[in-house]
Amino acid sequence: MNTVVTDDLKEFQSACSPMTPLIGLDLGDKTIGIAVSDILRGVATPNSTIKRKKFTTDAQLLLEVIQERSIGGIVLGLPRNMDGSEGPRCQKTRAFARNLSKLTELPITFWDERLSSVAADRAMLEADMSRAKRAQKIDEVAASVILQGALDRLQNMGG
Repeated sequence: MNTVVTDDLKEFQSACSPMTPLIGLDLGDKTIGIAVSDILRGVATPNSTIKRKKFTTDAQLLLEVIQERSIGGIVLGLPRNMDGSEGPRCQKTRAFARNLSKLTELPITFWDERLSSVAADRAMLEADMSRAKRAQKIDEVAASVILQGALDRLQNMGG
């Protein structure tokens, strides 16, 4: 398997099958938030949250969603530090991408997720969601913020 894992959105875009949705992932230590786009890649929608166990279990659950939704590419939130540098959380995310790339042929890219959880929380507050509901949905909403950022950039690139 020769899976594309890249920071270059243009390279990612050309590796994706056309007219397929993309999946956005917000990797946390305890959960993985999942969002999925429409086939035109215009809108990201929160999908679900996986409670993390170990990589093989998490990957299997992700691959099931990928299969069910006929996904064409994977966008992983990259938790850069506020100054743009990469710390241990970025290394964990890149390691997750490398391991996942051994299990799927789908192209994988990264999207700077600084402030995605803040934006997600703000959106849910504006939607007047209860604290309990926000806690339950924060990861998948953060994943949709990550995916929407990547989708908007891809649209602007004339993809």
